[in-house]
Amino acid sequence: MTTAKEYPNAGAFPNAGSLASPCVVIDELRLAKNIAEMQTIANAGGVALHPHIKTHKSLAIADFQRVEGAKGVTASHPAEAAVFVRAGFSPVTLAYPVIEAEPLSKLLELGSQCGVKLRFIADSYAGVAALAAAAEDTGKTVDVFMKVDTGLHRCGVDPGTEEAGSVAKAIHGASHLVFAGLLSHAGHSYGAGGLDGVRAVASGEAQILKALKAKLMGLGVSVPLVSVGSTPTLIANAGFDGIDEVRPGNYVFYDMTAVRLGIVNRGQIALAVVATIISANSESYIVDAGSKTLSSDLGPHSVAGVTGYGEAWSEKLDRPLIVEKLSEEHGIVGRQGTGLEIGDRLLIYPNHACVVANLAAELVLLSNDGASRMMIDAADPSARLAF
Repeated sequence: MTTAKEYPNAGAFPNAGSLASPCVVIDELRLAKNIAEMQTIANAGGVALHPHIKTHKSLAIADFQRVEGAKGVTASHPAEAAVFVRAGFSPVTLAYPVIEAEPLSKLLELGSQCGVKLRFIADSYAGVAALAAAAEDTGKTVDVFMKVDTGLHRCGVDPGTEEAGSVAKAIHGASHLVFAGLLSHAGHSYGAGGLDGVRAVASGEAQILKALKAKLMGLGVSVPLVSVGSTPTLIANAGFDGIDEVRPGNYVFYDMTAVRLGIVNRGQIALAVVATIISANSESYIVDAGSKTLSSDLGPHSVAGVTGYGEAWSEKLDRPLIVEKLSEEHGIVGRQGTGLEIGDRLLIYPNHACVVANLAAELVLLSNDGASRMMIDAADPSARLAF
């Protein structure tokens, strides 16, 4: 661990220079503003905000979101969801197609013990069968969305096929299951290139879901809710006609991918990595933050478009440097004709904040009043508990 004298970036991330590096830090002012602005978008659009906590995995940040007006939270897998169930967040939507009954039963029992409502998704008959078995096993009535593929081609039923209707009817007709509606994630928006492209993805997603809802209603399946989730498509939205709730995640922090898309500027990035130059040669600075801190991710859903593995800033420079290469514990930052010294601090904005937060055992929240406090990441075993 390295300590150093100086810390860059003109007032943002205050007092991070007192921390050992490498360290994942959060600017509290930027975080609060990002949370408030997304809540304003949701309120203005008349949609309920159910933020995806996979971005931060932090009970403290989720509580900030709840206080601001979030109506529930969304999680990626049962163990992740369990942390927030135990903390009393409700409802918790498990936006991941689990196809085995046992973890679903355990989560339902935990929800019952904690007085928390759980909602699930399915995109296959196997998923419906697992949920039906878990619901019968626990004696619970379970809300289930059908996951719809609107262009990412990761999970979800193809809305143009007969399967879309038959899977919906399977959920609708299963004992102990309640068809909650349609759920999608327009993750392909990260590859849309810019604001206009993102807005086109948002419009296309809404049209697909509207058409599928009409089709299902024609088959006798009511569609209570339409739920969408993607930070870019909510910032560059095409309106919320026909949409009931939204599930963005990355907006709490943003990152260089969001900057590349043009949905935010660097002054809105709320998560960064503090690193120290520990060695140097004629071409590069070597810092103490490698792939185990920054990750080797070039962007969400393997969408690249950024140069290198992060953008490094120094208070001694008026332009950023690029993290050009990574090994596990070392980052290689191009000198680009600059004359920084061993021991100088760099503030690195990552390509993908969600992965950086996941890798960190702790996040350090920095306040303008000079205080800092640790927020234990829910991915850390001491926070996750047994599941």
